[in-house]
Amino acid sequence: MSSTVPIPLPVPSRNEPRILFITPEVFPLCKTGGLGDVSASLPAALRALRMDVRLLIPGYPQVLTGLKPKRKVAVFEHLKYFPPCVLRAAKLPVNDSSSIPVFIIDCPELYSREGGPYQDPAGQDWPDNAWRFGLLGKIGAILGSDASPLKWQPHIVHCNDWQSGLTPAYLHFHPGRKAASVMTIHNLAFQGNFPPENVARLGLPASSYDMHGIEFHGRMSFLKAGLYYAEHITTVSPNYAREIQSEPLGFGLQGLLSARREQLTGIINGIDETLWNPARDPYIVSHYSHTDLSAKAINKRVLQETMALALDDTVPLFAAISRITHQKGFDLLQQVAPQLVKIPVQLVILGSGNAEMEKSLTALAQAYPGKIAVHIGYTEALSHLIEAGADCFLMPSRFEPCGLNQMYSQQYGTLPLVHATGGLVDTVVDCTPATLNDGSATGFVFHLMTAEQLLATIRRAVELFKDTATWRTLQQNGMAKDFSWRISAAAYRRIYRMLA
Repeated sequence: MSSTVPIPLPVPSRNEPRILFITPEVFPLCKTGGLGDVSASLPAALRALRMDVRLLIPGYPQVLTGLKPKRKVAVFEHLKYFPPCVLRAAKLPVNDSSSIPVFIIDCPELYSREGGPYQDPAGQDWPDNAWRFGLLGKIGAILGSDASPLKWQPHIVHCNDWQSGLTPAYLHFHPGRKAASVMTIHNLAFQGNFPPENVARLGLPASSYDMHGIEFHGRMSFLKAGLYYAEHITTVSPNYAREIQSEPLGFGLQGLLSARREQLTGIINGIDETLWNPARDPYIVSHYSHTDLSAKAINKRVLQETMALALDDTVPLFAAISRITHQKGFDLLQQVAPQLVKIPVQLVILGSGNAEMEKSLTALAQAYPGKIAVHIGYTEALSHLIEAGADCFLMPSRFEPCGLNQMYSQQYGTLPLVHATGGLVDTVVDCTPATLNDGSATGFVFHLMTAEQLLATIRRAVELFKDTATWRTLQQNGMAKDFSWRISAAAYRRIYRMLA
């Protein structure tokens, strides 16, 4: 496994394409899901390959306070259709000796407010999101063209999800020199669809509002704009790239994606092994590795104590860390939970999301004290302790473009139990006689999205848990896998070189 000793990133090579990586969130400054992790880890991995990668992010309050010092590099006082803003430059630390250059769009009118990147404190979408992320797309296009006020010029703009989807459209209609664009889909279900009158208000030509353009069922779609106008499309796992070319996971865009399949590449996300490494993790009580997992039991006991579960080493402890939503299969977990405690199984849940599901899960924890524990919200320290202390990690997602926790889990010797969808198929090998024999088994997979199938697979895992030697074999199989960003970053570099 990787060391966490800080290693300076190499100086970018002049022979490599320059990349402007446009993202609405980046860990640790602002994160609502896996995109925040990817936006920190992938650019760092690309810079390790000597690529000149720089980030462009909105200037939320947590970004402006989290990055210091910041210098003014450009002013956009009379940018048509948008409020005045300042472009600032800073550096996002990667480790004690390295950092990634970051451009920040400082626009108080659009970004200086309480709440999250996309929603207000009450959980409602900001009503001006079309302008908030239209500005992100516009500045990305300016910096990617000969209209840029900066000396640094990218060969490629790499856009991520709907929030930066207008950049390829703005670039397409720019008459001068411009960078090529890559559009990455992290979750096709989130599309950024707005009323059609916003087309003119955001400075796009009327001709763009067409089925061969940004029109999508009578709305303008930020995501479709990126998918239609970008030179290349990527998504976060090979299996998800196949799934989104047909219903139901195409979410209405399957025709466009199927037509562009020659420009569509699935690249599995990596994980940051300097942050997710049980041999060095600062958040866990006792460190361990694939050669000696004995200390994992200590972390399990601490997790049981922390979550007020019964202190019992013989009962398998299952865990889930996720947004609490229908997509993530929490309705199935609610259905099977009363039966789990009879098996017996302990269950820990960390996350937030749908208010009614949160209430139901909290009620289950109150009904089964010492057996089910629920923490509504998210803390980084607790998520690491759960990965280290749990025996099995549950991901019954209806769809999962890539998923990260199933990879974190394998690194921590925590066997993932997943639904056969998206990146979960690409990263978890079901335990069968054949996969046990060839040494590839790393977890448990169920194929029908029903409570009965989930419960049956949990029972299968519990039976295997009793076979200590075989369970240890699966743990070591998972811990031996290379989920680092090195392989993924090399795949992105091939695409950049092709386009540049």
